[in-house]
Amino acid sequence: MKNLAVLSLIFLTVAFLTTPVQAQDITKKAVVKSAPGPAEALLKQWNNIGRKLIAMAEDFPSDKYDFKAAPTTRSFAERLIHAAAANYYFTNLAMGQKPPTEEEPSRDKFKDKAALIAYVKRSFAEGAAAIKTRGDKGLADSVVDPFAEDNPENAGKEEIRLVDLAYSLVEHSGECYGQLTVYYRAAGIVPPESRPTT
Repeated sequence: MKNLAVLSLIFLTVAFLTTPVQAQDITKKAVVKSAPGPAEALLKQWNNIGRKLIAMAEDFPSDKYDFKAAPTTRSFAERLIHAAAANYYFTNLAMGQKPPTEEEPSRDKFKDKAALIAYVKRSFAEGAAAIKTRGDKGLADSVVDPFAEDNPENAGKEEIRLVDLAYSLVEHSGECYGQLTVYYRAAGIVPPESRPTT
């Protein structure tokens, strides 16, 4: 009986001493990372959609770059050019330059797949650099909305915060991504993001 009492005391002591360690481990695991600032959150979204479009540009067969999902649509290459060119409406304004004078370069300006891939990569890299350069404070600055001209009553009269302009282009790139998945499917190819990872 005495041995049983000693064993019980040892068990309770060990349990008591290890409980705080286990509680500390639970506390460490429960630490929540604070929310990112505006620039960091935007950069994450910008880079994520950029990664997806770059992957498509690299993956889609070069002999299908001029493929159209329907006769009245842009080709795969033209859709990529459109997505990349739109980024400069943010990047140029963020870096104190005028918005692009042409909506997008023509397909003829890209002699091959490699040239177009480089253009898509550059457009996202330069946008990411502009986001980092402006930071939280600079992204709150206002510029004349380059898309307000789509409504003649507001042309040159409406301002937009840089962060909001950038998010509108992230959304635009997401729309282009969705359209390009249709090109993949119509060409009988599974888009990179939809492929099994194993």
